[in-house]
Amino acid sequence: MKAENRQLLVLTHLSQLLDIVTGFGGFIVPLVLWLTQRDTIMNMDENGKSIINFQISMFLYILICIPLILLLGVGILGIIAIAVLCFVFPIVNAIKVSNGEKPHYPLSIKFV
Repeated sequence: MKAENRQLLVLTHLSQLLDIVTGFGGFIVPLVLWLTQRDTIMNMDENGKSIINFQISMFLYILICIPLILLLGVGILGIIAIAVLCFVFPIVNAIKVSNGEKPHYPLSIKFV
């Protein structure tokens, strides 16, 4: 039987903000939490997949924006927009999860 642990789910969403400090911890920490807790915590599998899909999608969007910097600087605007999304949506979804709602990350491609 899976236990309900909303605090860990909230922590998993907020751990994406480690990208601001480390540059890569926002992918590693949620991945480890998801892989180790998906069988024991209720809704961890769904939340973990949405986080990993969001992180991979944002990384791909950043890669697309890098060459666009050379083309009239359009890529800089894209990178700024992605940075805002990567800061806002983990917080929004942490609040949703703490209230018992399902997370939703826009522009997320389903890889997992």
